[in-house]
Amino acid sequence: MATWKNFEEWEAQVPGSIRQDPLWQFQVYPKALFLFDLAWEDTERMMKDPRGRVIATQLIRSVSSICANLEEGHGRGFGAENAYFQRVALGSAREARGWYYRGRRFLSPEVLRHRFQLLDEIIASLVLSSQEQRQRGRAKTRLPVPVNRSR
Repeated sequence: MATWKNFEEWEAQVPGSIRQDPLWQFQVYPKALFLFDLAWEDTERMMKDPRGRVIATQLIRSVSSICANLEEGHGRGFGAENAYFQRVALGSAREARGWYYRGRRFLSPEVLRHRFQLLDEIIASLVLSSQEQRQRGRAKTRLPVPVNRSR
């Protein structure tokens, strides 16, 4: 059972080595880690039902993939590679939203609304950020335009 009741309490228990990493400044990352811990709690009830076990397994995989791909992409710097991993994280966030919907019978309407809201924030941020990273990547790979000095 979780020892925290909200994001602020959860954040306070995250180890300093994680909170001091530059990745923590990327607003999506703390939200994704928070979502993972919420999903861990959410799947407890699902694991008691054979139908729920399938959902719980996929939910944990998709939510953990959001975090893992953000970590991998940030390690690659900025630009095209980071954009690729952010797009993979975006796909995982959309998948997690689908698994939350499929698991709705195991969760209260209030919990489900909160998870959808959190995932919608993550998805919206990743759409914008991955586009920005893609543009950075394109800018880096553009060749300089030759100047015609013969005139």
